[in-house]
Amino acid sequence: MTETPWWKSAIIYQIYPRSYQDSNGDGVGDLKGITQRLEHIASLGVDAIWISPFFKSPMKDFGYDVSDFYDVDPLFGTLADFDALVKKADAFGLKIMVDMVLNHSSDQHGWFKESASSKTNPKADWYVWADAKEDGSAPNNWISVFGGSSWQWHTTRKQYYLHNFLKSQPDLNFHSPSLQEELLKMMEFWLKRGVKGFRMDACNFYFHDTELRNNPPHDHINNPQDHVPDINPYGMQQHIYDQSRPETVEYLKRVRALLDKYGATTSIAELGALDAYTLMGEYTTGGDKLHMAYGFHFLNNNFGADYIRKVVSKMESHIGDGWPCWAFSNHDAARPITRWKPAKGREDEFAKLLITVLTSLRGSVCMYQGDELGLPEADIAYEDIVDPYGLEFWPEFKGRDGCRTPMPWKKDNAYGGFSTVKPWLPMPTEHLRKAVEEQTGDDSSVYHYFRRLFAWRKQQPALLHGEIELLELPDNVLGFVRETKGQKLLCLFNLNAEDWPIKLSGFDNRKLLAGQPMAGDGKTLKGYSATIFVV
Repeated sequence: MTETPWWKSAIIYQIYPRSYQDSNGDGVGDLKGITQRLEHIASLGVDAIWISPFFKSPMKDFGYDVSDFYDVDPLFGTLADFDALVKKADAFGLKIMVDMVLNHSSDQHGWFKESASSKTNPKADWYVWADAKEDGSAPNNWISVFGGSSWQWHTTRKQYYLHNFLKSQPDLNFHSPSLQEELLKMMEFWLKRGVKGFRMDACNFYFHDTELRNNPPHDHINNPQDHVPDINPYGMQQHIYDQSRPETVEYLKRVRALLDKYGATTSIAELGALDAYTLMGEYTTGGDKLHMAYGFHFLNNNFGADYIRKVVSKMESHIGDGWPCWAFSNHDAARPITRWKPAKGREDEFAKLLITVLTSLRGSVCMYQGDELGLPEADIAYEDIVDPYGLEFWPEFKGRDGCRTPMPWKKDNAYGGFSTVKPWLPMPTEHLRKAVEEQTGDDSSVYHYFRRLFAWRKQQPALLHGEIELLELPDNVLGFVRETKGQKLLCLFNLNAEDWPIKLSGFDNRKLLAGQPMAGDGKTLKGYSATIFVV
């Protein structure tokens, strides 16, 4: 067990820094706030913290539009605050991972300003520039994730620039050797400050087709792209020329070589693609590219035993010797307690079941702040929405603000102990009832269940790094066998609200595994519960 790299069994806790803890009374969370709350994170028993971007930014996309990759935005603090955070996290045994937004920058970045100034400056090729067609229209049919053409005209260069997201987020040109070198230098800057890994934002978007060929249409009616709202025309194309290009693999090898210089580090690729299964294998196999990857397979509305079996089976058939990282929630997806619609009044049971499923799959785990409280999605009024994605597609799609609301620490406090002033997003009343202070005093709470589960999982080698064999079970019951040398486990999960009499053949000698936090009697699988047997 000790020879297995730490990241292969890791539980990674994602923090959206704007919403975790405000330390200076401006209504926005910051790095000092995270440092103040490290004891809570450590109490869960997680291994690492992934912090969403805190770099300098005009905040058009709330930090995912970076104007200086080498500094902290004053909204979040200073480099000294970051160093203090890393030092205290080390003392708690927590590794800090940074969100690397390499696909694009802000249009306020000095690099873009220089690149846009002429066609001959030293950074002229650091962004994706293209001439207009003869009629003045965009170079091709590529569509932005956030709506409309992914090309924006620039008057100084008299050319279009590519933006896969907001027009204020111009795409960096990875075909430029000098840009590649600069990005590696920038990542090393953070590794030298004690960072133990990177989450690679929009990783499959890095390279584009240099011929700028049109994307073909996609049959979005019969084969929807689950990670794209069906009202978004982005899902009507096969994105084969504006993303997921073969050149990406060679660059990821360079990133891995850099990380390997700094010891026990790790990396996670975010893969927003229809064929994320194939990419997960391509980007993580061989031990010379990224360490692990996740797709959006469980960040949509699809749920059920058959669906989970299908996703895991396809991943297993494509991953080779690579490694998956599973997530049911993050800052881009509606919270699963609301998204997957459990029976009314059974939400806490459902939250406990979900984390048990997630931490029993073969792979590492990303959880999102507030999961440990069983928070539902917040219902944000239109006048309070700030997410540009939501503003573009309202009212059919409300955007991502509902999962980004402030963390509730105290119940009897208008702002939940998050801030002393009105927060940047509202504090939902229903979240106050689930505040950390309330749950730490209740041994039956979701919070304490997470703590017990994580501690117990660390003692189960089959769950940490064993193989997985999926079972075909009826009645929306998920089952699989996890096995490694010295331990073989049968894992059963009832995804229904109703009890299920355990009906199995071939496992007659099964015995309940000791210490599990949701064991049952071994004969009946209660609604929204899990039981694990030694076989």
